[in-house]
Amino acid sequence: MNRRIAIRNMALILGSVAVLPSCLNDKGKPVVALKHLKLDADQENVVNNLTETILPKTSTPGAKDLGINLFVFKMIDDCFDQKQQDEFMDGLKEFSAAVDEKYGKSFNELTPQERAAFVTGMEKQAKENRVKTQAADSAKKPAEPNKAENFYNTVKGQTVFGYTTSQYFMTKEVVYELVPGRYNAMFPVKKKATA
Repeated sequence: MNRRIAIRNMALILGSVAVLPSCLNDKGKPVVALKHLKLDADQENVVNNLTETILPKTSTPGAKDLGINLFVFKMIDDCFDQKQQDEFMDGLKEFSAAVDEKYGKSFNELTPQERAAFVTGMEKQAKENRVKTQAADSAKKPAEPNKAENFYNTVKGQTVFGYTTSQYFMTKEVVYELVPGRYNAMFPVKKKATA
């Protein structure tokens, strides 16, 4: 065997062994480049899967097909202040912890049916909390808002906003025609009924 090739192969093996532990602990980098939010790939996938759960693909495109997940990230990164971004990140962590506590696995590992069931349960719980808060004495201090519910409501609101302002929705679902509309010289006119 050529001694140079053997030394080169040995150096490659040693270098791979030295780099491997850092690759195993890395949660990955997000696909979206953001200025203010510090997300890892798992957190990005939680938001991506949550938008797809809110707006699934049916006969119409889903959230991922329309890029709504990217819209949500961009809106929160560009249009929310630092306090709101911190609340979003805290809510994301609490949301992930709630999923892990209930199912013993992450939101990304759930089936679409489990994701929908979890989100439906969260909406039901939020509605019950609102009713309890309204029924409680107004002199009492209001209960601390649930960060996971706030996170979910933020993502849901931005998903709906992104969908209703998307090019697909504005051109395929709602065909907008400028007022007063086009002139149609061939429009049929009913004859006036005379007595």
